[in-house]
Amino acid sequence: MSTSQDFADFVTEQMSGAGAISKRKMMGEYVVYCQEKVIALICDNKLFIKPTVAGRNFLEGELVEAPPYPGAKNFFLIEDKLEDRDFLAQLIKISYPELPAPKLKTKNVRKSLF
Repeated sequence: MSTSQDFADFVTEQMSGAGAISKRKMMGEYVVYCQEKVIALICDNKLFIKPTVAGRNFLEGELVEAPPYPGAKNFFLIEDKLEDRDFLAQLIKISYPELPAPKLKTKNVRKSLF
């Protein structure tokens, strides 16, 4: 089952207090970015936040981990707090510094033989 556009729009709007949030649709699901860093996945109408130490500490007592798709590593599954804008913004803000910067794309340049 793929994620609905309405659900993806709702979730990213709820996260907007954390900064520049955007999303990209990929194979029926969504990758969520915060200032160009991948912060989350939205799969099967569920929100999966990339795991970080700070995020784990923030979610202590409420932590649920699950893979967003078969064969994936576990992410933090957020189910009961989707309505809480402040909670989502705070989770994104504290997780953001630990996430890797996007990799620079290199141009594929072929050398001419002639």
